[in-house]
Amino acid sequence: MSNEFPLPDVGEGLTEADIVSWKVAAGDTVTVNQILVEIETAKSLVELPSPQAGLVDALLVEEGQTVEVGTPIIRFGGDGSSSGAASDGAAPGAAAGKTSGGAATKASGGAAEGGAAGADEDGGATLVGYGARAASSKRRPRRGATAPAPDAASSAPTQASAATAPAPTTAAQTVKSTASAAAPPEPATTSAGKPLAKPPVRRLAKDLGIDLGSIAPTGTRGEVTRDDVQAAAQRSGAAEEASTAVSADAGVASAGGGSTAELEERIPFKGVTKMMAKAMVDSAFTMPHVTEFLDVDVTATMDFVRRLKSTKFLGEDVKVSPLLLVAKAVTWAAARNPRINSCLEGDEIVVRKYVNLGIAAATPRGLIVPNIKNAQSMGLTELAQSIQGLTALARSGKTPPADQAGGTITITNVGVFGVDAGTPIINPGEAAILAFGQIRKRPWVVGDEIVPRDITTLSVSADHRVVDGEIISKFLADVGRGLEDPSLLLA
Repeated sequence: MSNEFPLPDVGEGLTEADIVSWKVAAGDTVTVNQILVEIETAKSLVELPSPQAGLVDALLVEEGQTVEVGTPIIRFGGDGSSSGAASDGAAPGAAAGKTSGGAATKASGGAAEGGAAGADEDGGATLVGYGARAASSKRRPRRGATAPAPDAASSAPTQASAATAPAPTTAAQTVKSTASAAAPPEPATTSAGKPLAKPPVRRLAKDLGIDLGSIAPTGTRGEVTRDDVQAAAQRSGAAEEASTAVSADAGVASAGGGSTAELEERIPFKGVTKMMAKAMVDSAFTMPHVTEFLDVDVTATMDFVRRLKSTKFLGEDVKVSPLLLVAKAVTWAAARNPRINSCLEGDEIVVRKYVNLGIAAATPRGLIVPNIKNAQSMGLTELAQSIQGLTALARSGKTPPADQAGGTITITNVGVFGVDAGTPIINPGEAAILAFGQIRKRPWVVGDEIVPRDITTLSVSADHRVVDGEIISKFLADVGRGLEDPSLLLA
């Protein structure tokens, strides 16, 4: 007896996943915990292990398909000795058709059932519905071909009928009759020669830019009705849209040397991208965002980063960047302003005494926000290692859902893209997010002199239901203070 394995819920209550690539094929022998397939959820790439040992009977879902949790995706052979297709004595072609969804099997089965009745004139089998019809054994004469001469018996009644038939209508009469039937009724006119229509209908035609004289009336007295005007407007609009589309396509084709379809790329809106889009919409339209900005002199921070790099103080393989100091400054400022590290749950504001620091990461699969658990208790070395490992795992696309859950506050580093500042959207379940802009030399007043300094712009968006302007301002000022004087972060 075969055993079907359904797509499991891999965590976080996800309801569907995409089949990325199969690691086995029909007929393969697998062991327990051998990787069967790689799937992509809305959160990460996940490898599914085999729940049993045995023979793969069939792959029930093709690569690239999106399937719901609980849908059977693979079938195992019951005894592990042979696949279902082999035990049934099926031909290799039938097994291949079964693997690809059964379409080939159904087609060949239909042809076999048709037998001789389903064969064409050459003796070949035909698909059901596409074979020669039994009742139509003669072909219709081709246009222009000479019809066979009738025999005498059949021609006699024809001649008699022709003798008693009325005289044929002349060509001119036929044309006149056809034209009369096809021509629309002429619109009735007023004494001033205008088409007959009620004032509201005239006003509607004027608003829509429709000429009443160009409309065929359907009113009982030959007047143009409201429905006539609206129908004419629809026809005019459709014609204009079609003309615009053709012109646009022609313009694109002439400019780029191809059609619009050839010059467009269509990306499936699913997986991480779709999940992030939903989260951002929910956040933007449920939280009243407020954003504040602060320019900060980070010259001391950059000097400190350079010293850490040159001395390898944090370790040979540890990557040191300004983001490390920003992360440390955020945890330090959150401890001084704990309300910023909170969230709203029902009728309660929950202030967290721990910091699960989210780091927004741009990956080939889209934007994800994994977080560092208990970042507030980490020193520079451990924090640097966590950031390095977190971002590397995120770019590989294999961040587990657990690493993306439970965040309390987030940093997004827009400076790496050469951007000075932005108004970031808060990650759902949190109250604030800080954007870290690019660091560049700018003229800055130091004492009474204007000197070049390393300057960055920090911007923080916060949920105004949970925190007010005072808390936001104090938090942002503390982050800036920590970056202006990194020694405060090490106290």
